[in-house]
Amino acid sequence: MKQYVEDFTKHLSQALEIGNQATFSIPVKQYENILICGLGGSGIGGTIIAQLLANELQIPVFVNKDYHIPAFVNKNTLVIASSYSGNTEETIEMLAQAEVRNAEIVVVSSGGKLIEISKEKNYNYIQIPAGFPPRAAFGISFPQLFYVLHKYGLIDNSFEKEIQKSIELLDASENTVREESLSLAQNLLNKIPVIYSAAPYEGVSVRFRQQLNENSKMLCWHHALPEMNHNELVGWAGGNDNLAVVFFRNENDYYRTQKRMEINKEIIAKYTPHIFEVYSKGASDIQRTLYLVHFGDWVSVHLAELKNIDPVEVNVITYLKGELAKI
Repeated sequence: MKQYVEDFTKHLSQALEIGNQATFSIPVKQYENILICGLGGSGIGGTIIAQLLANELQIPVFVNKDYHIPAFVNKNTLVIASSYSGNTEETIEMLAQAEVRNAEIVVVSSGGKLIEISKEKNYNYIQIPAGFPPRAAFGISFPQLFYVLHKYGLIDNSFEKEIQKSIELLDASENTVREESLSLAQNLLNKIPVIYSAAPYEGVSVRFRQQLNENSKMLCWHHALPEMNHNELVGWAGGNDNLAVVFFRNENDYYRTQKRMEINKEIIAKYTPHIFEVYSKGASDIQRTLYLVHFGDWVSVHLAELKNIDPVEVNVITYLKGELAKI
């Protein structure tokens, strides 16, 4: 897993090549909404891109992480089925339901049943390299969602320049990221992490939580401001010093949200001294997002090393899938 994290910018570069080479047949129709179907490491890209494009896309984006698609899906819905393996049972069921609704279907996958279905039924698809743990393929799979939306004429291609700038930023910052992420990992060891961010970056917090779950074999939770201030903040009355708080922050977070964070730190400090902040780097939301994702990924593998555990192993998920296969 450490090698996968080290290769993150290489994955992003590879993703740009793959996306540019993909050719689509685009029907002439007006889309009313977008549904991204995906779970786990394949679904988090949908969560993040929906937030990144909230101020650009002129139609709503929904991310579905279940067996069933919402009732609004129809012939004017663009459905993106994202499954790294191509065999995720929930995503396959969602795709089948989208077919019944005559939705426009696009697949992003490395192979499996989804690519087979795409070839058989002439669905547009982008096939990415196989052989990765799904969460480790984020750098290759996530940019493909931009390409899908671009090829359907829903966004321009400015994301390519931003991803390229992100690659340059991360390469230039790599040593600092490794050192600072190791320091944070040492402070999170034997603690229960609590991750907070501004609402537009909640997807980044979810990604970090997932990486701590899978790579570091740790329970943790996340929340976003300002919503967290309307409920969870009160819960800190039951806090203790076994909890460690990580604030993901950005210089361009809304000023009132930044003030909330400062007040939150004062309140939470009454219950735990373990409060840490990670500020993003970058001149755009895409750059800042990829910086924080990469930083969080490093924290998770550092923690695995500190705990002397295998970050790749997910035996409990394998067991779950095996039991479900018996049904």
